[in-house]
Amino acid sequence: MIILLLILSVLIGVFLGKFFGEREKFAKNLLVVSAGFLITICLNEVFPQVYSGEHHNIGLWVIGGVLLQMLLENLTKGFEHGHFHHHTEGKNILPLALMVGLFVHAFLEGIPLANEKVILSPYLTGILVHNIPISFILGAFLVKNKKFSASSFLIIAIFALASPFGLLLGKYFNPDLEVYFLALVGGIFLHISSVIIFESNKNHNVDWQKIGFVTLGILLAMTGHLFHQH
Repeated sequence: MIILLLILSVLIGVFLGKFFGEREKFAKNLLVVSAGFLITICLNEVFPQVYSGEHHNIGLWVIGGVLLQMLLENLTKGFEHGHFHHHTEGKNILPLALMVGLFVHAFLEGIPLANEKVILSPYLTGILVHNIPISFILGAFLVKNKKFSASSFLIIAIFALASPFGLLLGKYFNPDLEVYFLALVGGIFLHISSVIIFESNKNHNVDWQKIGFVTLGILLAMTGHLFHQH
């Protein structure tokens, strides 16, 4: 069921991007909501779990996640936090680089789900909520004349299957390592959501609309947190 949800979240976003890809503002607003959701999940669920045990130097793994995401963005050119790319910008991003960057990002997110027993846990919902706007942007980038090419389907498939593959492979890892992967992903989440939320606004004016969407994401995540049984 978890694998199905992971795949569906990507497919839903991609096909929304295919048909509504020109509505960049809609996608970016959705991304801001997901950022509020993601950073709340990170601070209320992921980090408390990461720091609850006596794991030496666990903070270094969080920092490692931040640095890793910064490196991955050299490949994905900011898909994760709402940077739209169009075919007129094709020389600026290579499909192979995009595939590698998105695969590593999604694969790592899937590993901590290996021993997840609860469907729609806060961590999983964070991934699902974030997958949709990323996939929207991916679909908008890959579509041409309202159609996907064979290579586009390959990129979509790789991204959709990356987290499930991480989940399945994670079952063969030592369970004691799960917290370190969770810390790594926590750093990735922290970087992505922070960039989305704190990107400079024009003339550094207060963007009340962005604050509203972030608050909506926080409230949605807090609602799930209140009803989640640890």
